[in-house]
Amino acid sequence: MPRAKRGFKRRKRHKKVLKLAKGFVLGRKNKFRRSSEAVDRAYKYAFRDRRVRKREFRSIWIERLSAATGGLDLSYSRFIAALKKAGIGLNRKMLSEIAIADPAGFARIVEQVRPLAPIH
Repeated sequence: MPRAKRGFKRRKRHKKVLKLAKGFVLGRKNKFRRSSEAVDRAYKYAFRDRRVRKREFRSIWIERLSAATGGLDLSYSRFIAALKKAGIGLNRKMLSEIAIADPAGFARIVEQVRPLAPIH
């Protein structure tokens, strides 16, 4: 049985990995083993961080709402509780966009739900 050295199949696989490693620095862009490790790690981070990005955006919206409601003498948590009681179905993303783009409109929303805000 003749020996097989993998020929074009190995070259094809290596080129595929090296193409994915484009833009990496030093040996991580042109040495197969190093670039293979780097690409695998990059895929892991990309998978993980697609989920982390969603968390980070939610926390940004919450910070914006907290700042906007704080300026109107209402805490964020009481504002959200009052929204739920009032049956207003705006999510945090939309509320934060309204707070930035239309502060007067956001103030009207706050005044609408203020009587329903829990008092501790």
